[in-house]
Amino acid sequence: MATVVLTGFMGTGKTSLGRRVAARLGQPFVDTDTLIEQHEGRSVAAIFSADGEAHFRAAERRAIAEAVAVPGAVISTGGGAIVDPENFATLRAAAPVVCLVARPDVILARTRTAEGVRPLLRGDDPRRRIDELLAERAPAYARADLMLDTSDRSVDELATELEAFLRAPARGERPS
Repeated sequence: MATVVLTGFMGTGKTSLGRRVAARLGQPFVDTDTLIEQHEGRSVAAIFSADGEAHFRAAERRAIAEAVAVPGAVISTGGGAIVDPENFATLRAAAPVVCLVARPDVILARTRTAEGVRPLLRGDDPRRRIDELLAERAPAYARADLMLDTSDRSVDELATELEAFLRAPARGERPS
């Protein structure tokens, strides 16, 4: 059984927090986007560009099944992973699901790259696209066992809060 699943919108810090918590706990860290890139032999951006989102989401389902099989793993998923009910059920059965959130302006700043912005944000108005995707995904994100706002907090502060959540005796009593 995995230790915890981190999900949330791109740029909220899933990989940074996941690596830190895994190191603190002495547990393996598994990033589903990294698994996808390893299996596909190309970047997430290249997958989206060449084969589209549907192909990526199918690869993501396979990566999630692989990730939850790693005992004690701290798992980081892509931002849209838990929108898929099958993915959510698989992840929730494996561990508590923690959703990282951040203000849209923070997300935009964190997702800018040398090439522009990440694939799902490309277009005339990346900020508007962030708002649209956040609204679409809000119901899925709301099903998480815990939400952590990463906008103005350090990775160490967030790791300490997440570890406290994981140690709490009631953490196994998840809402349906």
